[in-house]
Amino acid sequence: MQWTNRQPFVRQPFVPPSLLDRLDRVRLRRAAQAFAGHGWAVAPGAVLTGPRFDCGRPGCPITGCHPAVDSLAESATTDPGRVAGWWRHRPHNVLLTTGDAFDVLEVPAALGRPVADRPDDTAGPVAVTAAGRWMFLVRPGCPLRAELDLRQDVIRHGQGSWIPAPPSRLVEGPVRWVIAPGQVGWALPDPERVQEMLAATVSRATGKPLVPRQLSTLRRAA
Repeated sequence: MQWTNRQPFVRQPFVPPSLLDRLDRVRLRRAAQAFAGHGWAVAPGAVLTGPRFDCGRPGCPITGCHPAVDSLAESATTDPGRVAGWWRHRPHNVLLTTGDAFDVLEVPAALGRPVADRPDDTAGPVAVTAAGRWMFLVRPGCPLRAELDLRQDVIRHGQGSWIPAPPSRLVEGPVRWVIAPGQVGWALPDPERVQEMLAATVSRATGKPLVPRQLSTLRRAA
């Protein structure tokens, strides 16, 4: 017998699209219920269908990830009955509203990875998109430090904003946890501490010293 480095072809079992849809729906619903059970308000996002997102509104021109409800602020909830109802028939993405239970610091991988890779748990829950956007969940209300506020690739999601939560699916791929909430007991870190670590990464990359915290300004989430 001749050995090669080629792997043998193994035929994968056929999974009907309806079953895949159901599995996605169950996985997304369970995630939404877990978030709601810990007091994090959730809302349904548009369903990824091919290269665009379908929110169910006839003629909706939005092709990217967006809410599947008219008013996110009024619809987002922790009510288990409403959450179960939203995911009863469709695999909606899971959206987490920001500004109440937590804020989110969204940064590029060059800033996010060094902080999330620290051996301690000071970064708190961290999610990442397949496109390389790192999202740090922190206690709410703290404006951005000057070093971060000056950067166009850093966004603070506060009141009126939202993020897609794992295991939501975006065009580039699924959103996943780098540090899951359960790993840190669902505790949220001090936002100033996380910002200090992110700013230190900026300082090392640019060679510029950290700016005193009081010079920071607030930027609204885009």
